[in-house]
Parts: sequence; structure tokens; C-alpha cells
Amino acid sequence: MKLAILSRAPHAYSTQRLRAAAVQRGHTVKVLNTLRFAIDLSGAEPDLQYRGKLLSDYDAILPRIGNSITYFGTAVVRQFEQMDVYTPNTANGITNSRDKLRATQILSRHNIGMPATTFVHSRADVRLAIERVGGAPVVIKLLEGTQGIGVILAPELKVAEAIIETLHSTNQNVLIQSFISESRGKDIRALVVGDRVVAAMRRSAVGDEFRSNVHRGGTVESVALTPDYEQAAVRSAQIMGLRVAGVDMLEGKDGPLVMEVNSSPGLEGIESATGLDVAGAIIDYIGNQVAFPEVDVRQRLSVSTGYGVAELVVHTNADLVGKTMRESGLRERDITVLTLHRGTAVIPNPKRDAVLEAGDRLLCFGKLEEMRSMIPERRRRRARVRKLPKEPIIES
Repeated sequence: MKLAILSRAPHAYSTQRLRAAAVQRGHTVKVLNTLRFAIDLSGAEPDLQYRGKLLSDYDAILPRIGNSITYFGTAVVRQFEQMDVYTPNTANGITNSRDKLRATQILSRHNIGMPATTFVHSRADVRLAIERVGGAPVVIKLLEGTQGIGVILAPELKVAEAIIETLHSTNQNVLIQSFISESRGKDIRALVVGDRVVAAMRRSAVGDEFRSNVHRGGTVESVALTPDYEQAAVRSAQIMGLRVAGVDMLEGKDGPLVMEVNSSPGLEGIESATGLDVAGAIIDYIGNQVAFPEVDVRQRLSVSTGYGVAELVVHTNADLVGKTMRESGLRERDITVLTLHRGTAVIPNPKRDAVLEAGDRLLCFGKLEEMRSMIPERRRRRARVRKLPKEPIIES
């Protein structure tokens, strides 16, 4: 495999480890400065130039795009995608994960546990927004902060209002999140590669600091994740369109709460804490994808008019819960189940006696009209009516 690592920091720990892991496995690898590319849109085919010369062919790239060059960096990644060069992290995935508001909006539609979050622009709406997330103390976050920068804990309502007003006055957009006190200055970083967590560590803040980032002096230790934490991490990364990601989670009283999905996770802290070859796992995954790439079945199988691929969620269709595949009636409706997704497990071509459970996701190929009829109608929001106090009755 010929691999290009897109990085402006060739001597950084993560870049060096990834390069060494690729060389150790017999791959050809080069570290290319992302900013030295030129996107060539003048010809009939998409092309790239590097340092003024036509770029040679590559089988795969591994983007390590810094936050300060997200726009140009993702444009380069998108051009590689147009050239059919494999990347574990798509340009859209990187862009989505960099914007905290966009990422939160995406994850919130997929039943991913997260701290209560609001986003407002008007000063008049700030106090109500703070009340919606449970009141002070609250965490205030800049939309594009990294490594704990731009994350502020406001202990009181007045302090929170003053901070938000100041940031708004400098044209900074912020998220307002509930403070998860039970996490006690700790969080979990899960390193996701493909469809599994290859390493995980718990980060702990030092002293009065509530941010546990290693860059802020936080300490790290290896941790074994329970299935619900693994599932939350893998699903969050895949929903964002990332196959290599660091997923940060708080340990809430009711389970994992996803804070952030990082498209360029650092490797030094997690490899030191766990002693695992995380860089090697990433390179192995990319090599396997180049040798036997995944395809988008939604595009490849939609060949007949009226037929296509769709995902059916069992918990939205109570009629399927507790039934076997044979009893489900899907085959009689000309619907073939390609894979059954249960948590982090993927069961290809499930057997006819497999019993369906609430929360199962079925990737199906068949008549679109039939599959559409199995999806419940979109739930409409009920208008919230505020009860007004009754006026006193005055007797004459």
C-alpha cells in the first residue's frame, strides 16, 4: 500500500508513530504538508499538485488536519475522495466534527447520550437557555475550541450571563451545557478504529481544574469499557462519518454522555496509558480497506426501479419485537435483510430463527414502498401551552 499522511507536523509523536507503523508493515509512506497542495480543477479529471508538481498515485491517505486549516484541509481531502483515493475520515466527517454545534445536532438525532445543550444568539434568551440545561453551574464552550481551550465553567447565573455577553460582543458563538458534577473532573477517551474501540483511557483533571485534557496537565490511566460505553463511542464516530476518531465521554449517573468526537486524535497519551499499539491498529485497518474496500450498498444495489436499500429500526416497529426473522414477514414483503446491527455487533445475513430485539437495526434491500410503509409516521411536536393564572372573580 502507498500511503500519504497529511500533516503539518512531521516530527510530532502521532505522525512519527503512524509512519513507523506503516514502514514496519512493509507499506510505502510519505508525510505530506497539507498546505503545500494545489487543487487542480482545470482538467477533465480531478487532480492534485504537490509543491508545484503533479502528485503521484496513492492508495490511501490519513488526514491529520489541524483545526486552524480545516477549510483548506478538508478541500484537499475532498479532492482525494474525488480521485477515488481511500480515506478513513471523509471531508464531511471532519467538517461535522469540528463544529461543536453541528456535531451535537447530528448526534442528538440518533439517541446518543449527551449533556443537555442549548445555543442562543440573543442576550434576552441567555437566562432561559441556562435554565433549560438545569441552571448554574454551566459549561460554556466556543464552537471551534480544541484541547480544552474555549471551555469555561461558570459557577453562578450572573457569571454565566456576563461571560456569554462578553463572548457574544466579540462575535463568538458559544454552546451552553449542563455541568455533570458526578464526573468529578474526569472523562473517558475511546479510540475508535473501524467498528471497534482499540484503546480507552480515563483522564483526570489536576487540582481545581475541571478540564481533564492532557494538554492542561490532566493525568491518564488505562480503562476497560463496558459494552454501553463501547457502543456509544463506535456509533458516535460512525454517525459523524469517521472511521478513526477519539470519542470523549463523561461518566454520567445514567451512562455515557458524549462530549466530542475528534477526527485527529493524539496517540501519545493513549498509547502511554494503555501500552497498546494504536498506530498499528489504524494502519492495519487502512491496509485492509485498501485491499478489500467497503462499498456504499445504498448506491450499488439501487439498480431496479422501486427497489433500494433502507435501514429499519426495530424499536420503532413494535410488531417485530420478539419475532424471529422467519416470523417477521419481511421476506414475504420482498424485503431481504442484509445485516442485523445490535449494539456494536454486526450480524451479516442473519439466520431465519434469529429473534429480533428492541433497538436492532436492520439494513434491508427490497421494495422501497414496502419498507416505507413499515416506518411510523413522523411524530409531530405538541405545542406547549403555558397556563396563565386565573383572574380573580370580583363580586359586585
